[in-house]
Amino acid sequence: MTENHTNQPQYDSNKEESQQTSDQQEQNKENPEEQKDINQQEQQMDSQVRREEANQPENTSSQASEKQNKEVHGKNQKEKRSFSFLKLIAASVIGSVLTLGVLTQTDYFDSSDGATVEPQSATESTAEPVDTSSSSSISDIADNASEAIVGVVNMSEAPDHPFEQFDQGNGEPGNGEQGNGQGNGDNGDEVQKGVGSGVIYKVTDDEAYIVTNNHVIEGASSLKIALDNGDEVDGEVVGSDSLSDMAVVKIKGDYDITPLEFGDSDALKNGDDVVAIGNPLGLDLSSTITSGIISGTNRTIPVETSEGKWDLDVLQTDAAINPGNSGGALINMDGELIGINSLKIAENGVEGLGFAIPSNEVQDLIDELTENGKIERPQLGVGLQNVEEIPSYYLQQLPDDLEDGAVVLKIDDDSAAEKAGVEPEDVITEIDGHEVKNVQEVRSYLYKEADVGDTVTLKVQRENDTKEIDVTLASN
Repeated sequence: MTENHTNQPQYDSNKEESQQTSDQQEQNKENPEEQKDINQQEQQMDSQVRREEANQPENTSSQASEKQNKEVHGKNQKEKRSFSFLKLIAASVIGSVLTLGVLTQTDYFDSSDGATVEPQSATESTAEPVDTSSSSSISDIADNASEAIVGVVNMSEAPDHPFEQFDQGNGEPGNGEQGNGQGNGDNGDEVQKGVGSGVIYKVTDDEAYIVTNNHVIEGASSLKIALDNGDEVDGEVVGSDSLSDMAVVKIKGDYDITPLEFGDSDALKNGDDVVAIGNPLGLDLSSTITSGIISGTNRTIPVETSEGKWDLDVLQTDAAINPGNSGGALINMDGELIGINSLKIAENGVEGLGFAIPSNEVQDLIDELTENGKIERPQLGVGLQNVEEIPSYYLQQLPDDLEDGAVVLKIDDDSAAEKAGVEPEDVITEIDGHEVKNVQEVRSYLYKEADVGDTVTLKVQRENDTKEIDVTLASN
């Protein structure tokens, strides 16, 4: 076996022996008697070695070989010990990496002592724990929000008898003219007309305030509010608005209820997780929880209201919304109210198209409803109908090519339109240079682009003439 000592350090044995001889001489000077005994022992050992070498000359090579083997074995042992030490270090490093990975994923890693962990990798990537402290599970959201979700029961006066809705006289059969269908209420009885949902958003020492949809409370003779704890109390309408489909109801009393906080609906993105809570199909399924995502923001849906058609700005979600969910809460994963569930598209083959009024719009509306009881909007003071809905023989004096616009059917006394000179049968085709094709577009421009006291310019078609009329808008 040949060993390569090219990289091994070489030692001068003669120099080492010379140094040892010098040290021995110094010791001899100090202890002459002891040195004399040592010298005698060395002489005896030298004589013995010479005799053994003379008798066994072949042992020299054996001893040299044995010495060489011992050196090789020693080197191997050193290499084994070095290799074992390296394995120990490697195992420690791997163990540390695995441990760091586990701590990172479970959010238990604490760097509060100022220490910085820098992963050693060729890609120089940085691993950071994911902060989930700002979001909650659906069950947590339900636990925290359910007490603020209520049932809103619309009660209407019951007719005295089933045929009261028809006029009768002198014992003769009714003449077939329908009444209002609500009876005169003389018997004091009420029947349940419908059930919706509501959200408690404000609690004082003696009252709690609830936001819901206008269509949930519209036409009610009284309201019953079903609380999460099973109690039922009377509700009072503070304000309502049919176009925005918003209403505020209050209940009197000292309630230990945590109201839902509003979130920022403008910050929502498509795909954000949401939770809907309400009372689908009535109080038997109260506080039903469904989940989904934001399917779309800034949607505009045409709706029919008691004041006519209106374009409602809404959020779209695929969280299940059913009859009875109206007025309920749409909640983000931080447990904040980001919408009031209002409607869904219910057609054969259509699934997962629900809509909610955004929370930022809700807050503005309920503030005004609480203060004024209604939403103040500018108005002309006219009754309008779409040109396309008017029989053609009533429009014989108008140009044949006039297909769009809003026809003035009536004008309120002392209204802004009357003061400005608007006349019945005028057809409004533009406002401030913006084309309007129907009644909905007239209303939308006035309510969204103008304020009470503003002066707008109407372009109207009066028989075969086109006129421009300036109108200073009044309040509704």
